[in-house]
Amino acid sequence: MEAVARLKDVPTSPRKMRIIADLIRGQRVSRALGLLKYQPQAGADVLQKVLLSAVANWQQKNEDERIEDADLYVKTIFVDGGPMLKRLRPAPQGRGHRIRKRSNHITIVVDSAAQSALTSAEAETPENEQ
Repeated sequence: MEAVARLKDVPTSPRKMRIIADLIRGQRVSRALGLLKYQPQAGADVLQKVLLSAVANWQQKNEDERIEDADLYVKTIFVDGGPMLKRLRPAPQGRGHRIRKRSNHITIVVDSAAQSALTSAEAETPENEQ
């Protein structure tokens, strides 16, 4: 059973956040948390909190299972562009240059590797053939 965590309107450009998101895509949760902990980018702290939230959401859905036995991994992660704040910066000769302050939306989906292996094995076994 997968769990989702979303964070909206993060005041970082989507391009900068996607660089960090690409590091943890498909990784085990423990490895992803270790990678994020030692990344120098400011967005790594935000992604770490969202990942921990996704793990907590998974734990809420699956109260009968232990996290250690579940072998969680980052199934999908994507960063979408959010609303832009548009500001004017004074420029020479009375003009103004537009400054775009970008934001993004982060979505992380975690899933249990043990459960996904079971469901894929069930899908591969053929039904009663006649």
